[in-house]
Amino acid sequence: MEVSDDLLKKFKERMHISHNSEDSNLKELLSFSIADLQEKCGLFNVDEHVRARELVIDRTRYAYNDSIEFFNENFQSQITSLGFSLSVAESGESDEVSV
Repeated sequence: MEVSDDLLKKFKERMHISHNSEDSNLKELLSFSIADLQEKCGLFNVDEHVRARELVIDRTRYAYNDSIEFFNENFQSQITSLGFSLSVAESGESDEVSV
């Protein structure tokens, strides 16, 4: 899964990472997070969907800090909400998904 430089930049800003030596590892972690959340919630464009992007960044933060086992429990309501909103958007019932 291709991770944009913009997403990498947003993650590094959130984590206060200013060096580039970990960029390939961070992109890999971000791609794992995108894949995991798309499997749970449905397909989304991480660069266009604000709520999905925030969850990807949060999941990657947990993975980066070797605490991934706590992510699903701590973010269950947000994961469920994202899945529901993507499902509703797919059925054409709402136009409030992207920002």
